[in-house]
Amino acid sequence: MPSVDFLVIGAGVAGLRAAIELAGAGRVLVAAKDSLHESSSEYAQGGIAVALSDEDEVGLHEQDTLAAGDGLCNRSAVRVLVEAGPREIEKLIEWGTEFDREGTQLAFTREGAHSRNRVLHAHGDSTGREIARALYRKASSLDNVEFRTFLATTDLVVEDGQVAGVIFQPSAGAAPEIMRARAVLLATGGLGRVYLETTNPDVATGDGVALAYRAGAEVGDIEFVQFHPTALHVEGAPRFLLSEALRGEGAYLVNAQGERFTDELAPRDVVSRAILAEIRRSGAPHVFLDLRHRGAEFIRQRFPRIHQTCLRYGVDIAAQPAPVHPAAHYAMGGVQTDLDGRTTLPRLYAAGEVACTGVHGANRLASNSLLEALVYGARAGAAMREWLAVAPPQGGTPPAIEIPCVTELSLRRLARESLGIVRDREPLERAIRTLGAIPLRGAASAALSEYELRSLHAVATLIARCALAREESRGGHFRQDFPSADPAFRKHSLVSRGNPIIFR
Repeated sequence: MPSVDFLVIGAGVAGLRAAIELAGAGRVLVAAKDSLHESSSEYAQGGIAVALSDEDEVGLHEQDTLAAGDGLCNRSAVRVLVEAGPREIEKLIEWGTEFDREGTQLAFTREGAHSRNRVLHAHGDSTGREIARALYRKASSLDNVEFRTFLATTDLVVEDGQVAGVIFQPSAGAAPEIMRARAVLLATGGLGRVYLETTNPDVATGDGVALAYRAGAEVGDIEFVQFHPTALHVEGAPRFLLSEALRGEGAYLVNAQGERFTDELAPRDVVSRAILAEIRRSGAPHVFLDLRHRGAEFIRQRFPRIHQTCLRYGVDIAAQPAPVHPAAHYAMGGVQTDLDGRTTLPRLYAAGEVACTGVHGANRLASNSLLEALVYGARAGAAMREWLAVAPPQGGTPPAIEIPCVTELSLRRLARESLGIVRDREPLERAIRTLGAIPLRGAASAALSEYELRSLHAVATLIARCALAREESRGGHFRQDFPSADPAFRKHSLVSRGNPIIFR
């Protein structure tokens, strides 16, 4: 059976950074479900937060992260993030990342809930793409790193309670492949496609969370889903992200009468709920984001990608306000890990959005996601080396394939209606009943879309169950029947297959 030393599932920032760290220890295979350029990292516009400017301090970055996390951050994880961040940025620059500068100095901007200008950006609004480019260039220059594309990971192979490898399904429809490894890293990104409206790419179907959960690993804080307040809301257009950096540069949120109705730089959950309340009050389908007062030349130079994309859908943000509506954007929870990416299942690691390190708590601070992917991707890669001298387990029976008999559209509508920005007991209970009643069809093999449907069903069920169990409002989780934070729930939700939800 084919094998490598280390498997990295996902080719975004976290996966690439881990692969670089692993290259000196053994053979590394990086597997991407789609092309190497289709990941959430590629769509990260606004920037990467790091305390590097003369006016900033690591301690201030830590304080802002803890405040945004609404009492649920792992303080040790946050400290690791902010202290290691500057070194990781210096490595990125060494590897050729071209951040924007003012003269010879790095240019920093500010985003919501930051107390300082600490957000670096590249090519105006293409930061994730530029970082991924530099990391791929570095990783591909290393002899031990191999890439395979259009290769979906459908299951983990487990033997004697340890991960022994994965099952791949080539998207061309070839027979499934089993690939063994000494250790496996999940760097599969987010789960935004669970929702009908999302800023995430189509590949963000929550595969990593579903893989780990089915294999027996613990999932943490999965009820905390961040909705980005400002996604382009034009009929027939994708819900394209209009970066928080727009508001950082002075954009106003206004209603149809041109009236401002909220603090544009408040935490994202606060702004999203304010927009939703204004939409419900007015009956309008959306509100507007207005940056015209900064001038057309500034807008075109500072946000070239956003400007051009909006033009493609008939909106010139240099001349008119953009219609916006909140959309699912980022998962604070995921596969539970320690500070080195270890999950509760031996030989399985996770990094990036798929992981729950506790860095983000109940609500991610803007532009901390790329930094987390870098810092914890590197740490997971370093920790995986511990398995180099230990042979992988042999054997292992691939799990049975069970596909839910439901359409993706109906699943995503259910998530929008019951698991969205504002939640309540009855819709959550109804969602759990509906999801649990969906019949499963056994199959010897399946198409990629069916495997993705299985992931979406599993993740939606986990979100619904944990959202119902958390009887309070905190960060990205808001219950209108429990509208206040409850100190009794200042704990992390944890769930694993066959076990009840616990708070610890």
